[in-house]
Amino acid sequence: MHFIETRGNDGQHPKRVSFSVAILVPIASFGGIYSPEVLPDLGETFLQSHINSNYKTLARAVLTAFEIDVHTDIIEQALALYDAFDDNNNPVPVVKVKDDLYVSELWHGPTRAFKDMALQPFGTVLSSIAQNRNEHYLILAATSGDTGPAALETFKNKANVQVVCMYPVGGTSDVQRLQMVTEDAKNLRVIGVNGNFDDTQNALKHLLSSKAFKDTLKEKNILLSAANSVNFGRIIFQTIYHIHSYLELVRQNAIQSGDKIYLNVPSGNFGNALGGYYAMKMGLPVEKILIASNNNNILTQLINTGAYDLRTSDVIPTTSPAMDILKSSNIERIFFDLFGSERTKELMLQLDNEQHYQISDSELKQLQSIFSADFCNDDEGKQYIKDAFSNGYLMDPHTATCFKVYETCREKSLVTMVYSTAEWTKFSPVIANALTGEEDAHDIDALKSIANEAGIEIPAIISDLFDKEITQTTVIEKNEIEKEILSFL
Repeated sequence: MHFIETRGNDGQHPKRVSFSVAILVPIASFGGIYSPEVLPDLGETFLQSHINSNYKTLARAVLTAFEIDVHTDIIEQALALYDAFDDNNNPVPVVKVKDDLYVSELWHGPTRAFKDMALQPFGTVLSSIAQNRNEHYLILAATSGDTGPAALETFKNKANVQVVCMYPVGGTSDVQRLQMVTEDAKNLRVIGVNGNFDDTQNALKHLLSSKAFKDTLKEKNILLSAANSVNFGRIIFQTIYHIHSYLELVRQNAIQSGDKIYLNVPSGNFGNALGGYYAMKMGLPVEKILIASNNNNILTQLINTGAYDLRTSDVIPTTSPAMDILKSSNIERIFFDLFGSERTKELMLQLDNEQHYQISDSELKQLQSIFSADFCNDDEGKQYIKDAFSNGYLMDPHTATCFKVYETCREKSLVTMVYSTAEWTKFSPVIANALTGEEDAHDIDALKSIANEAGIEIPAIISDLFDKEITQTTVIEKNEIEKEILSFL
């Protein structure tokens, strides 16, 4: 399979690249990104053949269908990392919460967030390709809280790679921050940035497309790549759990194979939703994809009105901080697939240059045939957390936003799959406040409160963080990012 550019070709880049090239060099012509030239057919015949497959077997089959140019031994090493999840036979449990609402728990990996599902295997794949090519890479990551810990975890002490992870100071939970700043591998650097996630992501995209920066790296015999979901190496692994979750519904007799369902996804950078979109395009029976936002509801505005307008928008800090994002990168791949490269380039450059765009009525109709959207404010989210807990289910504030959309966006009484992106331990002060009304200043106090309320233990992988040495202390202004990265190298 080959990958092509979302904004067309500038004559300086190859028109088609292999999977390995697309993940090593994720930024394409005109600042665009790579998308599959064609998608494989993973419809009813494929689903029936994997009705009893475990997660690794299914993942292996999906990757084979994509015909990626990665050696089988490397794929096996990458998929073996799922064995270290809570249940090596089922790294993604699907839990029934209501008769027609199920939760796909994507957070049973080492950093307790859904980013492990893609980044755990992705790190092995990228490092192995780099070693085989005898190349050295700088991996950039910008995080709103979950990508950073997962990227650092997967790349630590890996050969031929160095990683710089940028996070917004004050924009993550204590646990997320500790997961990053206690990493001590020599090939990792964590940088706190006085700004928001969009500032760090804009810096990442600028550096990825900067010829001067890449030329400076080349003098050091270093090439440049990224761990954010602009990299299709992330997205390909995020298609798999949508298929697995559907098959789990069949196995649990919640649906019959072939029945359509709703996919209900927290918005974020739209990689999770894009994985569901690709699964739908490849044949997964999906009625619609429901997009849940918080008060940073730019995607709700886009899907409901066709307008993407940042001219008067600033990031609003919320209780679901991993979704405190205004520029969702993977909308670009949706537009490319629906509208083509020329229109995608026009819209993306208008957003970059003018901070807004408006799609046409016919384009909006296409978008709305696939997606519906709503947003959930902080108070509503806390109420959903409290209500779910009273019915026996403990969830984080990002998952809670999906419960609002479950109530407001479904047009049919179909089974709905909510994608839970983080364990309760990652955002404990919000959850403790929702459950007990208390205001805990620190995560450790809230963790203890929730554990006591729920009659459960704090996972050691989380509680141990509070005793680890802080090794990453760099905090800078956003205009100092490039200088700091070069200093690290």
